[in-house]
Order: sequence, then C-alpha cells, then structure tokens
Amino acid sequence: MTASRRIAVVTGSRADYGLLRGILTRLKAMDDVDLSIIACGMHLVPRFGETWRAIEADGFSIAARVDLQLNDDRAETVARGTGVGVSGFADVLPGLAPDVLVVLGDRYEVLAAAVAATLLNIPIAHIHGGEITAGAFDDAIRHAITKMACLHFVAAEPYRQRVIQMGEHPDFVFNVGAPGLDLADTAPALSRTELFTSLGISGPERFLLVTLHPTTAQPDADAANVAALLGALAEVKDRSIIFTGVNADPGYRAIDDAIKAFVGTRTDHAFHFASLGSERYWAALRLADAVVGNSSSGILEAPAVGVPSINIGERQQGRLRAASVIDCPADSAAILASLKCIFEGRFRPDPTTAPPYGSGGASERIAGTLRKIDLGAAFPKHFHDLAVAPEHFKMGG
Repeated sequence: MTASRRIAVVTGSRADYGLLRGILTRLKAMDDVDLSIIACGMHLVPRFGETWRAIEADGFSIAARVDLQLNDDRAETVARGTGVGVSGFADVLPGLAPDVLVVLGDRYEVLAAAVAATLLNIPIAHIHGGEITAGAFDDAIRHAITKMACLHFVAAEPYRQRVIQMGEHPDFVFNVGAPGLDLADTAPALSRTELFTSLGISGPERFLLVTLHPTTAQPDADAANVAALLGALAEVKDRSIIFTGVNADPGYRAIDDAIKAFVGTRTDHAFHFASLGSERYWAALRLADAVVGNSSSGILEAPAVGVPSINIGERQQGRLRAASVIDCPADSAAILASLKCIFEGRFRPDPTTAPPYGSGGASERIAGTLRKIDLGAAFPKHFHDLAVAPEHFKMGG
C-alpha cells in the first residue's frame, strides 16, 4: 500500500484562508493525503477576530499554532515577529514531518514558514508567485519565497513567465488561475436582507464594501490614503458602508482607529467588522455596488463577479488589471468622482472581456498536482537558465 503524502498548509489570516479553503477541502477528501494545517499570525490575535475559529468551524483540525507575538504595529515588532515565527515553525515542522509545505502569497508570516522549511530541507509549494505589488514590502517577500520554493502555482501566464525568468524550471511552474475565484461558486448567494440580518446591521440596502491596508513600502502614504478615502465616503449618504478589517502590517493602528472613529459617528449607515468570514465576504462582494480601497480582492476577485473596484494609491501597483478596476490617487475628489460614475451607471466595463486571473478551477488543479507530482524530480531544485547568449554572463564587459 502506498504511503499517504503528508501535506502541511500554512494560513496566517482570514484573507489567505479564504483563498486556501477550496484547496484544503479537496486535500482533506483525498484518502492518500495526510493534511496538516498550521495557523499563525493574525488568526491568533484577538484584535483581528481570532479567525482560527473559522477554520475549525469549517470542519478542519489545526495541527499546530505559531504565535508571532504581534503586540503592536511598529515595524520593529513585525521584524522581530518574523524571527519569532521562524523559531516557531522550526519547532512544529519536524513533528509534522511534511513531504511538502504549502504557502500562499507574500506576507511576513509566510516568509517565516518558508525560511524554516528551507533550513529543515522541506520542499515548498508556493501559490500566487510572480506578481508585482510595488507599493508594499510584500513584493520582495513574494519573490524571496519563490526562490525558496520548488513548486509554483501562479494566477496568470505573465506571472508564470516571470517566475521562470527568476530561474525556476518551467516543468514545475503551473498557471492555474486564482484559487480565490473558486469561492464564487460555493459561497451562499444571500439576499441583501439575509446578509444584513446575518451581520446584525441595518441601513440603506445598497452598499459599498471597503478595505484599506497599509502601504508598507511607502508608510508616509497611509495618512493620505485613509484621509482621502474617508473624505470621499463622508459624502456618501444614500448607501451603507461596510468596512472589513485592516491587515496586521506596520502602521495598521492609525488606519484602523480612523475607520472606527468614522464609523462611530455614522452608526446609521457605516459598519466595521474585523472579519466577515469567507462566505459572508463573498455574499457581500456579489451584492456591493463597488469594492473600494487597496485590497487585492478588488483586483482579483471583484472582477470575477462583475463588481467594479476603486483601487486607491500605490499598494497594488504592478498587478494585472481587469477593465472593471478604476485606479484612483489618494484624493477625495477623485475617489468621489469615481463613485458617482459607478452610481450613475456611466462606468460600464465590457462584460465579455475575460478577467486576467482565470475563471475558476484553480483549487482542483492545485490539490491534484500536490497529490500526484513527483517531488523527487522537483526537489532539490536547480537554477534554470534562460537561453541567452553566453556574453550576457561575462563580468565587467
């Protein structure tokens, strides 16, 4: 009898768990896969809703927890917490002894997991590599993880080419699309009334879904971003405004405090949630008039359900865009003008244009590949040189 493949998956927040959920469901259902889930980062912090509970509520067991000790939002705390995370993953990974460690994205807790796995000689599979987000330090983290991983599941063909350009072997770089899109088919289709009842809120039925995260590569921009956003939203009187929680990045407290203060003076139509959970988030995404802020969800998921996005500032600079995304500077007048354009029906992207991140099915493709791929062929890996003239490698010429 063939031994089960031991697959460990790292999740650090409500955001990446939502993207991983379809993959986890499929891996759990495979008789020849021994699945371990490691929860870390924001999942374990009360301020962010202790979202590890959502993992267990979905029927998954958490095999290990790694606390990064994120007690405040200073850059020093995040840097120190990353080191704490490396130590924590070094403690739990030997006991789990995975054949492969699966990580998604570009956050510092994922970097900690990848560093520990690399030093423990554990193969790494990385999801959502090859992308560019020039406004965040996540950009450097994402590419660093790419160089530690031996399997790559990217969301679009340009990203596949970029990962290969970084020296990864084409046989192990798979363009599967964005796994988050799979939730569009599985999340319940709630009515506005059902959604508002579930959230315990009342207000105008039409609403905006708003998320703003720190711009970590340009921390001085955060104050301008939140001021511009809230300045524009202050002029919106006829719609509810549903805010979802900020990431635990350096500088998050100032954004979080400003949003909560805004909500506190507009309790009749503005509401804040540390986490909606993936099912309610997708229900809200489908029903919103627009997604507003600088979350990747406005770039990746909103276009898949035909909802326009207003992307503010530089955080997502470099990512592929669907025609339904409006890029705005951190300027209240510009944001408000974009909102009015959407409200009045003057912004109508072509619905026949295919979104750049596929049309679903990524979770099935990723889980199937993790189950059957020959890890011995992929790991240890070797640098894959592109076919360039030898003189390109000459020094000093």
